[in-house]
Amino acid sequence: MERTNRVLRIAQEHHGCERQSLLNEAIQLNVPVALSIARRFGNRGESLEDLEQVACLGLAKAVRRYDPSRVDDFLSYAVPSITGEIKRYFRDSAWTVRPPRRIQELQGEMWPAIQTLTQRLGRTPNASEIAEELGRDVDDVSEALACDGCFSPTSLDSQVAGSDGYSLVDHLGEEDRGLERVEALTMVAQACKGLAPRDRRILYLRFIKDLTQEQIGAELGITQTQVSRLISRIIGQLRDNLEPPGPDRWRDLQAG
Repeated sequence: MERTNRVLRIAQEHHGCERQSLLNEAIQLNVPVALSIARRFGNRGESLEDLEQVACLGLAKAVRRYDPSRVDDFLSYAVPSITGEIKRYFRDSAWTVRPPRRIQELQGEMWPAIQTLTQRLGRTPNASEIAEELGRDVDDVSEALACDGCFSPTSLDSQVAGSDGYSLVDHLGEEDRGLERVEALTMVAQACKGLAPRDRRILYLRFIKDLTQEQIGAELGITQTQVSRLISRIIGQLRDNLEPPGPDRWRDLQAG
């Protein structure tokens, strides 16, 4: 993405048609990122084509509003802007009820458990397995998964009818993993600014160095159980940092 940063820095020095041409180039370079973000909001009642158009609109707005003197990396500004555009679209056209607070908090606890179970089982866990791991009610876990929209309560390893043995997990779009990692890292980087140094280190060890909870515990001198609880708390705090209550959150991020 260094090319995008360079193009946008040059655009600041030009006006008129030449500037617009450079902005258009920056948009074209980042369309795959916008489409990747849109796909993460699929299966929520809105057509993927509409979501992709909204994501590209958010990208265009981010390109026009980006100020290299205030934010060094374009993606760290663009990703929350695009995501915010999509979430605002859902607020306006689809979502009328926010998940209960307990479900939002449960979502924060689930993702470390999902990663642990995925490593242990060698596949994506279903709702029952996640509930057992967390000691939570399976109905609450299913509701949390459904509200997030990224997973189904049905096991992702279930075979799809008429698909010659393919499972749901075989259709998750592996070609976008690199872009999804960019999105995740840039959004987490924004939210991490308010974390304590040890919390940031735990996230770094878990999600960047990909250490297990046991390995993190050994490095920090604490137990695996303590690491698990810390990660759950940190993820919950990150989710609050990324999406606290209030309809103007993402508009404020875009304004920058």
